[in-house]
Amino acid sequence: MVVLDNAAALVSRSRRRVVRVLPLFGPAFVAAIAYADPGNFATNFTAGSAYGYQLVWVIVAANLMAMLIQSLSAKLGLVTGRDLAELCRERLPRPVTRGLWVQAELVAMATDLAEIVGGALALYLLFGVPLPVGGLITCVVAFALLGLQRRVRRFEAAIGGLLAVILLGFLYATLRSGIDGTDLARGLVPSFAGTDSLLLATGILGATVMPHVIYLHSALTTSRSDAPDKRAALRYQRSDTLVALGAAGLVNLAMLVIAAQLFFGQGVPGTDTLEGIHAGLGVQLDRYAALAFAIALLASGFASSSVGTYAGQVVMQGFLRRSIPLFLRRLVTMAPAMAILLIGADPTQALVWSQVVLSFGVPFALIPLIWLTTRRDLMGAYVNRRLTTVAAALVAALIIALNAVLVLRTLG
Repeated sequence: MVVLDNAAALVSRSRRRVVRVLPLFGPAFVAAIAYADPGNFATNFTAGSAYGYQLVWVIVAANLMAMLIQSLSAKLGLVTGRDLAELCRERLPRPVTRGLWVQAELVAMATDLAEIVGGALALYLLFGVPLPVGGLITCVVAFALLGLQRRVRRFEAAIGGLLAVILLGFLYATLRSGIDGTDLARGLVPSFAGTDSLLLATGILGATVMPHVIYLHSALTTSRSDAPDKRAALRYQRSDTLVALGAAGLVNLAMLVIAAQLFFGQGVPGTDTLEGIHAGLGVQLDRYAALAFAIALLASGFASSSVGTYAGQVVMQGFLRRSIPLFLRRLVTMAPAMAILLIGADPTQALVWSQVVLSFGVPFALIPLIWLTTRRDLMGAYVNRRLTTVAAALVAALIIALNAVLVLRTLG
């Protein structure tokens, strides 16, 4: 009887702990969907098909960078109760603020390009829907998902569920394709194979360290800023970030591994496009692997498109204290993607280049984030430790240097 009573008490305490802790989880899963968006599909599969395991180190490094950056973003919103864009408006000169807003809006367009094109491609692969029509369908579904943002927990749960669909799809394909442990280990050693591999590395970085979710994550955690035990809330937010971005990192790694195992050096045609990868999976494995790929791409397009539009609203509201109707914002940001689909441009190349644009936008969000989280007058006892600041500064310097090298190599 005593044993049963103790067991019941233990279960009761565990339930109370879950009920208390669960509301603090969720924001990182919304941010994480941006790290598994259609742009990642394009860059990671192209990298694996063209260079095998050589760029594994880029994915691992980019994911570690993303964990650090998103932890800082979550901390900023949780501690201050305000998001990154709002704090930039309050503490930076107006011309700087306006410049940051303009580049953030351009990044939002590049983000929407990747997500709408990816959703359209998935609908074409699954049902043969023409790409322009698929782009419109993706916009409509994303708009419907955005309707959940009025109830933040439901929105976070919906996006988390779509991330799970993506993860399961690639888990199946990875188990079928297998992993070469020796080549995987070699891929952890940094190296490049010319300008094209550098372009892909920059695209992978842009697709992993996403600038728009640096703004968004800080906005999502403001809803938890009234937690009574802020230090405990910060611990749970770090756990939230670690789990969510860890799942997204596994998705990214799985994409490259699948492409390296099945396509690198195999002479399979068309593996530099998502359509070719879909067909190649059907040939190299079976139609179920191809189906899992297309479903994961569709879930990614739908979820990341809604998250991208949500981030755009946060950016405009924070920088300008203004907002526009979601329908109008969707019309503006979808225009470049629809133009790509209507003129018949290569959608995979468009996805890769959109991620390069995103990589150029990272420093404009990251540098203000680092600066703000080092200010004791703003963060109080939760100001960055010196080691954290140094690590974040090194990340920013590395991204800027990689972009500069890319420009010089491309123009040269």
